[in-house]
Amino acid sequence: QVQLEESGGGLVQAGDSLKLTCTNSGRLDIHYEMAWFRLAPGKEPEFVGSINWSGSRTLYADSERVRHTISRDSAKNAMYLQMSNLKPEDTAIYRCAAGRGGTAVVQYDYWGRGTQVTVSS
Repeated sequence: QVQLEESGGGLVQAGDSLKLTCTNSGRLDIHYEMAWFRLAPGKEPEFVGSINWSGSRTLYADSERVRHTISRDSAKNAMYLQMSNLKPEDTAIYRCAAGRGGTAVVQYDYWGRGTQVTVSS
């Protein structure tokens, strides 16, 4: 059974960096990709980026391509989101997901509960 859990969120100031971690305590099909989504108050879930099993291929939302980096350590069953130059509009609950890949919520089968990131101005 796949169980995803996020960590690393918190309260930071604009311009700071933050690294989120998603760990999987179960067994994940090697064809599954992992992704980060974020949910801000009053907005639809937003795709942040994704990474394939080996970590050789990443996909980012255009708006996040420059500031964020996704990496993965399959040996540790972990995925990371390194965020830099954070802005108040980055404030959201960040959730990791595992699925067949893509940018849509429906393309992912497993979800963590999320970690809150709050960026103050």
